[in-house]
Amino acid sequence: MLFKSTMNLIFDIGNSSTKVALFDGPKKITSFPTRHYSCAKIGQFLQDYKIEKAIISSVRNIPDFIYDLLTVNIPYTFVLSPKSRLPFAVNYETPETLGSDRLAAVAGARFRFPGENILIIDAGSAVTFDYLSGNTYLGGNISPGLSMRFKALHKFTGKLPLISTSEKFPSPGTSTAGAITAGVINGMIFEINEYKRQFEEKYKDGKVIITGGDSGYLSGKIAGEVVFLPDIVIEGLNQLLEYNAEKA
Repeated sequence: MLFKSTMNLIFDIGNSSTKVALFDGPKKITSFPTRHYSCAKIGQFLQDYKIEKAIISSVRNIPDFIYDLLTVNIPYTFVLSPKSRLPFAVNYETPETLGSDRLAAVAGARFRFPGENILIIDAGSAVTFDYLSGNTYLGGNISPGLSMRFKALHKFTGKLPLISTSEKFPSPGTSTAGAITAGVINGMIFEINEYKRQFEEKYKDGKVIITGGDSGYLSGKIAGEVVFLPDIVIEGLNQLLEYNAEKA
C-alpha cells in the first residue's frame, strides 16, 4: 500500500486506557497511553500537528465530544466498526460482535507478514488468540487476562487477597500469596504455550505475535520464538484508516 505524506491520528479506546498515536504515512511519530482526556488536551494536540485523517477505534462507547472534536477539525474521520471495509476476508459467524481491537491487530499482522499464517496473542484486560491464514481471518478465542484473573480470585472468594504480577515467585507456592501468583502467571503461560504449540504443529512456518499491555511481561516467559510487537494494534488501525480513506 502506498502512503501519501499526511499525518494520521489514531485514537484507540481500550477497556482500561486509551492510546493516542500519530503516523506520518506508515511511520509512527509518537504514541502515548492516557486514562484521562479532555477537549482541551485533544484540542492542544490538534493545534500542534497538521492532521489530515483520523480513526477512532473503541471497545466501549465513544464519548460524543471526541467524535465531535475530531470530525470538526480533521478533514476525514473514520470510526472502525464490524461493518467497515476490511482488506481481508472474515470467517466469523457473528461479525457484528467482533471487537475493533481484534480487527486492528489482524490488519497490523497482515501488513507486517503478508500472506502468512499468523497467531496473534493480545494480552490485555482479556487475552485473545486470533488466527490469520493468508488473507482470511479464521476467528479466535477469548480468555481472562492476568489482572482479571487476580481480581476474580479475590472477588469471588471469602479470604483470598488481591495480588498483582511479580517477576519472581516460588512454584509451587509456599504461601497463599505465592500460590496465587504462581497459579495465575503459570496458568497464563501454560495456556499461551499450548495455543502456540498447537498452532505451530499445524502451521510449521507460521508466525506467533504477542501484543497488549501484559505482553512485555509475558513475552520472555513463553517457550520458543515469539514476535513481540507492542504497536501492532495501532499499526493496524493506521492501515485500516488508509484503506478506507482510499475507498471513500
